[in-house]
Amino acid sequence: MLNYGHLRYFWAVAHDGNLTRTAARLNVTQSALSVQIRSLEARLGHALFERRGRRLVLTEAGRIALDHADAIFAAGDELLATLRQSSAQRQALRVGAMATLSRNFQMAFLRPLLGRSDVELILHAGRPGELLRALAGLGLDIVLVNQAPPRDALNPFIAHRLAEQPVSLVGTPARVAQIDADLPRRLAMQPLILPTADSGIRIGFDALTHSLGIRPQIAAEVEDMAMMRLLARDDVGLAVLPPIVVTDEIAAGVLVEVARLPSITETFFAVTVDRRFPNPLVQPLLAGSIA
Repeated sequence: MLNYGHLRYFWAVAHDGNLTRTAARLNVTQSALSVQIRSLEARLGHALFERRGRRLVLTEAGRIALDHADAIFAAGDELLATLRQSSAQRQALRVGAMATLSRNFQMAFLRPLLGRSDVELILHAGRPGELLRALAGLGLDIVLVNQAPPRDALNPFIAHRLAEQPVSLVGTPARVAQIDADLPRRLAMQPLILPTADSGIRIGFDALTHSLGIRPQIAAEVEDMAMMRLLARDDVGLAVLPPIVVTDEIAAGVLVEVARLPSITETFFAVTVDRRFPNPLVQPLLAGSIA
């Protein structure tokens, strides 16, 4: 078994770089500190330091040991902080969201906690895979995505279906006024701003245009909904997106919802994992989720 007391002494000396200074800080004798480090070196089978004059310099094995020690003691600090928060009322919520997810949807979901002086929101954006790994490792409390992850013995995720939003054609009033046409003609005649091919919306859109026998004019394929909103505002073409993404622009008359696209929706999920000490802010937030 690894002696973590020996490891902590090594960790302290490695960060200080000076045996005498570390001994004084920890209120132990220099010789006692040396004995602890030699015991750890004997257990690991490698020298961890080499002397260069009065300085102690990490060997290659020492650098590896320090990386692991940093991770071990950081995990210990997080454990203490988590259990202290659980014994009191925990008021920090760590939320992960797909980088491409509608900002308006995120704001609507988090609105019950916004402005509360007793709550700190810590928001992370990223790809679904990395966010779900952080959730499984308890680095996040909840993750917002638009596709439910699989749940099995290796992926213990719980997907809470929050809302299903329609998808529409959206454009500037000037562009919409250019032609008076039905939906198939608009899809065929106007340049379109589309999500990328791997998105659920795009899969549904491609199926729709195929059934109508239409080959669309693609002005841009965009992963980020915020960028789609900007391109639509700049009149690059008609955008295929949920109206919730452009709620403010529609209310201000900058953009117009031309038509709903049949059978195409975007579904939003909040993903959690079963925890012994769940964050008490999660359940009320889920209970007040968007309709």
